[in-house]
Amino acid sequence: MATLSSIATHKLPQLSQSIAETKRPNCPSTALSTQLFNKSNPSNNFSFSTRKRRNWVIGSVTEDREVAPVKNNLAKDEESLLLLSGSEEFQPVSSSKEREEDDDHDRLVSKAINATIVLGFGTFAVTKLLTIDNEYWHGWTLYEVLRYAPEHNWIAYEQALKENPVLAKMTISGIVYSLGDWIAQCFEGKPLFEFDRKRMFRSGLVGFSLHGSLSHYYYQFCEALFPFQDWWVVPAKVAFDQTVWAAVWNSIYFVVLGFLRFESPTNIFNELKTTFWPMLTAGWKLWPFAHLITYGVVPVEQRLLWVDCVELVWVTILSTYSNEKSAARISDVSSEANPASSSGPPKE
Repeated sequence: MATLSSIATHKLPQLSQSIAETKRPNCPSTALSTQLFNKSNPSNNFSFSTRKRRNWVIGSVTEDREVAPVKNNLAKDEESLLLLSGSEEFQPVSSSKEREEDDDHDRLVSKAINATIVLGFGTFAVTKLLTIDNEYWHGWTLYEVLRYAPEHNWIAYEQALKENPVLAKMTISGIVYSLGDWIAQCFEGKPLFEFDRKRMFRSGLVGFSLHGSLSHYYYQFCEALFPFQDWWVVPAKVAFDQTVWAAVWNSIYFVVLGFLRFESPTNIFNELKTTFWPMLTAGWKLWPFAHLITYGVVPVEQRLLWVDCVELVWVTILSTYSNEKSAARISDVSSEANPASSSGPPKE
């Protein structure tokens, strides 16, 4: 037993010495002091080497903590940011909420403006129609007012046609084209008072400035071109209307509407080439039947009013098609510009 104890006593200091030398190779003074201590006090070698090893481990951990980077306030701030809309820049949550609140506020303001416009013009129109006899309707019953109001409004319209036919027809076309575009936007899914005012204004401007005046002179030209009373005159006028005049007016409408949207002449010309034939053939599904009444029954001065009544449906369809084409083109251009991110003319 004494032999085994002496062997263990001699082996343990050697083992602790080898461990100390392995852990601290760059410290020869430490190894030398350890050897001297082992020779002087072999009974405490094991406990001393254990404390040294523990101190060395603690020192290593302390050095690692000093070397490791500490998260600064910027890193913490970046963790509180959200990556929005697939962009590469971080945006604060608070700013996104503020942006949403601003969008809601702008939408509410726009809706209020649209409602004011619609209700204002609607009230004005109804008031003008119902108060046509306001100078001498005192004592009339409500039944008498409603009975004579349509007749007297028609008389006033005919009087306006005699005094200034071009202005009267321009006004009618402007109203019809604005209403048609508004109906088209509602048909596309927009709420009643959240329509695009600029788009409706563009359509109304084209109807007022071009369709009313050009149609006035066109119907007079058509009568001069076919001054006959034979049976074939009406089909001839319909055929001329749906070929020559339809092609001219469709092109005018499409080009002017494109310039009002600030599109480039190249894009307008390319879209015109793409949509010219489909728009012309689409009109053949409606207008030949309507123009049998236009050229066979309706007098020359009243033709534009009848045509505008049908045009209200036609503008609704064609305005939807036109703006869908424009939106699709803009989307394609934006997709080509950013590969990582994934108006057809109405005619009478």
